[in-house]
Amino acid sequence: MSVKVTVEELQAAGFPMGGEPLVALDLVDTVMTVKDPPVDLIGDPAAGAVWWGIQARRLPPGPVPAPAAVRRLRAAVRDVLDARVEGRAADPASVEDINAAASSVPRSPRLVTTGPEVREETRWHVEHGGNAALAAIAGEVIGLLASPGRLELLRRCGSPDCSMLFLAENRRRKWCVGNVCGNRTRVARHYERTHPRDT
Repeated sequence: MSVKVTVEELQAAGFPMGGEPLVALDLVDTVMTVKDPPVDLIGDPAAGAVWWGIQARRLPPGPVPAPAAVRRLRAAVRDVLDARVEGRAADPASVEDINAAASSVPRSPRLVTTGPEVREETRWHVEHGGNAALAAIAGEVIGLLASPGRLELLRRCGSPDCSMLFLAENRRRKWCVGNVCGNRTRVARHYERTHPRDT
């Protein structure tokens, strides 16, 4: 889908990062894995409803997915993308979870006419179960992993205090969000320069 969600919009709603071109990346970034214990930004039902409400315009229509299904897919996507960034093999169970979510809701192209205008639309067949939003997110991950040129843009934030993933469409991009991790890094560098350690 070509609809965008901006990082500013997500930050205004209380989420520190997001606005990536894929909802799948925004979803994996809803867990801050470098915190101990990890922080689930959508674990609270109210926060989850806000996040899914913002992302809804980039996803097929339908109900918000069940929290357990979200956590399972998010963990699988995180494992597969982390494996790619780290140069290791992903857990086969994670790959299977992504494939299962993608195939849980079949879809078909439909021709829609409005007067003389003709357009294509996708129909998500949820009659037999599954969640269209999770199927679409899993499909995004499959598309990313099957696109070597785009996959080369996958990065982890350059801040050691951050675990977020992003697509570096600008090859100079180092941080998940410039006004969060970028600023922290710049402030830390400035402090190091202006406050030399006494040895």
